[in-house]
Amino acid sequence: MTTTHSNVSLSIQIDVFLLALEARQYSPATVSTYAIDLAHLMERVGDVDPTGLSSHDIRRALATLHGRGYQPRTLARTLSAWRSFFKHLVHLELVQVNPGIGIRPPKGDKRLPNALSVGDMAKLLDGPVEGVLEIRDQAMFELMYSSGLRRAELIGLHLDSVDLREGEVRVIGKGGRTRIVPVGKKAVAATQHWLARRSELAPDTSALFVGIRGDRIGASALRLALNRLAEKRGVMARVHPHALRHSFASHMLQSSGNLRAVQEMLGHSSVSTTQIYTHLDMTHLRRAYQEAHPRALKRKQAAESLSEEAETDAAHQPPAV
Repeated sequence: MTTTHSNVSLSIQIDVFLLALEARQYSPATVSTYAIDLAHLMERVGDVDPTGLSSHDIRRALATLHGRGYQPRTLARTLSAWRSFFKHLVHLELVQVNPGIGIRPPKGDKRLPNALSVGDMAKLLDGPVEGVLEIRDQAMFELMYSSGLRRAELIGLHLDSVDLREGEVRVIGKGGRTRIVPVGKKAVAATQHWLARRSELAPDTSALFVGIRGDRIGASALRLALNRLAEKRGVMARVHPHALRHSFASHMLQSSGNLRAVQEMLGHSSVSTTQIYTHLDMTHLRRAYQEAHPRALKRKQAAESLSEEAETDAAHQPPAV
């Protein structure tokens, strides 16, 4: 492949890349995060011609952020954004090699997702509602938990995204990928209740969930609504919008153990991303394995037999002097 030099600045190429993400229907929040991460790169290397940047430049830029105290998780995300940007330039034949390839961010502790217990979820979602805003909030959070939706996915729903008769919701996830996810009976009922009152706030918009001004609800309003509901219902655990998605995944795996099905419902492109939820309740999975797997049953029965023999032997031992 013959490399064509861009003869334009890094800032212009970043703007073109961000426009390409928007065209691929990336969420505004995701595009904003890419913009922040790429601004870090330009801050370090300057508004140069990106075709002249090398792996050494990328390493130094990443090391600078590390020295400023950025956490490994943030550095990994930032490096991923830089790689995606240069992959875009490679695709346009503006650079021949992606300078971000082969660079590894500092390792950090792998944090498990923050999932609420089944009891806390019931406490959060079961209860009376008063007024149109609480009816809306109940519908939003029932739907997020019922279908494992991301915050941006819920915000992006339209009126025609939900088929309450079939109990399904059509979701546009990361990268513009569309998936159909089941909706539970309680979420269907809560959404029907909201739709019956929605016109009080938004008679003229296609957005499923709206704010007090009648336009599509935003991320801040969603978070505040969840905090307000958690406080009202007396939920002491740390609650944030993504915790509902984590809770959905954890509880589905506890009940079914079907990793592939949960992967599809979450919209994960790789099952390895979904596997992190298996660490949340290994006790339950081990118990299910012991009760179901033929060889596990034999080992379990053998262990119980040995335990019974040990108890019998102990009962026949003379008392200690």
